[in-house]
Amino acid sequence: MRFFWKKKAKIRMCGTLYAENRYMKSVYRVLPGLFCAVVFFSCRTVPVQQLQISRSLTGTGVMNEKQLVSFFMTNNPRADETQVARLARYYISEAHDEGINSDVAFAQMCLETGFLRFGGLVTAEMHNYCGLGSIDAEHPGESFKTEQLGVRAHIQHLNAYGDTDELVNPLIDNRAKWVKPRGKAPTVFELSGTWAADPDYGKKLDVLLSKLENVR
Repeated sequence: MRFFWKKKAKIRMCGTLYAENRYMKSVYRVLPGLFCAVVFFSCRTVPVQQLQISRSLTGTGVMNEKQLVSFFMTNNPRADETQVARLARYYISEAHDEGINSDVAFAQMCLETGFLRFGGLVTAEMHNYCGLGSIDAEHPGESFKTEQLGVRAHIQHLNAYGDTDELVNPLIDNRAKWVKPRGKAPTVFELSGTWAADPDYGKKLDVLLSKLENVR
């Protein structure tokens, strides 16, 4: 009789272990699916944080080369992407040297050149990316030997408008001396009526920067 109960208890215990084993196996089968579902749900519900671009001329640029190129090519798909990437690198580097907002400078280049379409007094071979000295047919604007020097002159002119610090690189912007007082345009909005006669000039830059903020 005692042997019978021991055997019965052993059978009951084996049955319990078998049931637990089957339960654990079912849990293990379900867990990967639950994990993927949680990750998928999290990716769909957590919003992507939008980068905020400063409108200050001396703010810190937050967009990288790839994002600047993507923004540009969306607005002018026929442009030379290799050249655009090269210009983006120059703008980030030169702006960093002089404490100027590279996002603002790049967006201004896009506005001034019509995304490198030009078409006005300034032509592509002049490497003048911000209309420096462009007044009329007799004064079409400044010319620079290379793309990098053209970008540098642009950055230096923005420095004259938005900052009062000394330059890091040698001065090549011949028109910086005419900006008085220095630092009179701390943000893009003060460029209206100072850099450009257009009263909506600052708003146009602001619109471009808002579009740039949406680039992923």
